[in-house]
Amino acid sequence: MASLNKVLLIGNLTRDPDVRMMTNGRPVCNFGLALNRSYKDAEGNRKDETTFVDVECFGPRAEAVGRFFTKGRAIFVEGRLKLDQWETKEGEKRSAIRVVLDNFEFVDSRQEAT
Repeated sequence: MASLNKVLLIGNLTRDPDVRMMTNGRPVCNFGLALNRSYKDAEGNRKDETTFVDVECFGPRAEAVGRFFTKGRAIFVEGRLKLDQWETKEGEKRSAIRVVLDNFEFVDSRQEAT
């Protein structure tokens, strides 16, 4: 059966990117993304809705995101969904869906020179 796992998002960083080195020396970057949606409810009143997602990226893209983006900055993200599962110290099972960034682009005009 065919499947497709692709997401395209435009949003604002909720915190500064956190760039770290993995044990293999490859950089990994994690950041939060706020996605805003405006719509009208059944009575015609404007409503705003925000969805928060965690994004991770690796290698040169991780370094670039860490260098050029800060909290509040707009970004276009192209990537895929990934399910992370783990167990807490208390033995409780946890899971979270994250976006793994494959590509990104600057959205606003505050782009800095390299």
